[in-house]
Amino acid sequence: MDLSLKDFLDKKVLEFNQPDFIPHDPISIPHRFQKKEDIEIMGFFASILAWGQRKTIINKCLELAERMDQAPHDFILNHQDSDLKRLLGFKHRTFNDTDLLYFIAFFQQHYLRFNSLEDAFLQLDEGQEFSIENALNNFKSYFFSLPDFPWRTRKHISSPFQKSSCKRLNMFLRWMVRKDDKGVDFGIWNRISPKDLICPCDVHVERVARKFGLIQSDKVNWKSALELTENLRYFDPEDPVKYDFALFGLGVAGEL
Repeated sequence: MDLSLKDFLDKKVLEFNQPDFIPHDPISIPHRFQKKEDIEIMGFFASILAWGQRKTIINKCLELAERMDQAPHDFILNHQDSDLKRLLGFKHRTFNDTDLLYFIAFFQQHYLRFNSLEDAFLQLDEGQEFSIENALNNFKSYFFSLPDFPWRTRKHISSPFQKSSCKRLNMFLRWMVRKDDKGVDFGIWNRISPKDLICPCDVHVERVARKFGLIQSDKVNWKSALELTENLRYFDPEDPVKYDFALFGLGVAGEL
C-alpha cells in the first residue's frame, strides 16, 4: 500500500465529502425530499439521467419532480391513467417519455410488493451469493420483468453481464448505502454493506485513477471498476467507495 497516496486521498475525501458538494451535483435532487421512498425514486432517476452537464441534469430532474406533483411515490402508487399525460414530452438525451412510462410502471409494481427499492437489488437466485455484480445483473432482469417492456428502454439500465462499468447504478447504490456523518450520502439502506459497493467509474474518476495507477486495464468496463475498487479496498476495506469523492473532486477541480 502506498501510504502517501492513502493519506493524500483521505484528506481529499474530507475536503470534498461536505454539504457544499450537494447543490451542484445530481445528489441534490433526492436531498429535496424527506420520505424514504421519494428519496429512493428521485435518487434513482437522478442517477439514471446523470449524463451531460450537471446543471442540465439537475434541471431535468426538477422538471420531472414537478410533473409528479413533487410527490413521486404517491404519484406512482395512486395515479390514474389520465395523470400519465403530464409525463408525455419529457426528454433528456436519449431518455424519453416511453422510457419514463415504463419506469413508472415498474416502480408501481415494485412498491405494491415492497416498502423499499433496496429489495430490487436483493433479487438473488436460489443458492446465489450476494455480490454487487450478481445484484446488478439480477436487478436488470427484475426491472424488465413486466410484460411487453419497450426494448429501447433496456439501454438505460446497464449490467456487468454487458461488461458495463455500471457507473450510474453504482453511484445510486453509493448514495443509498454509504453511512457517515457528512450529510452527502443518505445511508438509508441497511441490508447492503458499504464494503461491498463498487466505485462509480465516470470520466473524472477514471482519469485521476489512471494517473495514480489505480486502473491499469485499457477500457472502462466492469473489469476496470472492479480493479479500481479492489485497489481502493487496500486503503479502506470497510468503505472503499468513499474515495469516489476524492477522485471525482480532484477531476472536476482539475487539480492534477
